[in-house]
Amino acid sequence: MQSTNRELYMKSGQGFLLVFSITSLSSLTELDELRDQIVRIKDDPNIPLVIVGNKSDLEEDRAVSRSRAFSVSQSWNNAPYYETSARRRANVDEAFVNLCRQIIRKDVATRQVREMERGLPREKGGFRGRGGSRRPPKRRKWTEDMGKGKGKVCNIL
Repeated sequence: MQSTNRELYMKSGQGFLLVFSITSLSSLTELDELRDQIVRIKDDPNIPLVIVGNKSDLEEDRAVSRSRAFSVSQSWNNAPYYETSARRRANVDEAFVNLCRQIIRKDVATRQVREMERGLPREKGGFRGRGGSRRPPKRRKWTEDMGKGKGKVCNIL
């Protein structure tokens, strides 16, 4: 993949799942450069991010300790860290759900800031979104069919 395509995906991405192999120290070190590139392109150090140490089923071949991976996650604004096994499907859903929740929280916070900047009244009469409705917006839910033509699409680099 050309770096311009990667940068385009980074620019349009709302959150990132950064995956490394617990059996390869170099894969963790490469994530540091990737994260720096994401932060630079997004111009936001608080971008929704989850760090995933994959291949937890290969414990006997472990090259990256849990404490090392956790300390990296702490240095990246306390990014959540999961150890997964794609082979056993362990913790995979949990990592994606966490990322989706972060994205939704950031969307809600961004929307609230924009409404306050526009001077829309929130304390008097409640929410006033599109069309002047007083009802709060519907909450989006993460569903199994995301990426299959419904909901948001996840691009894997």
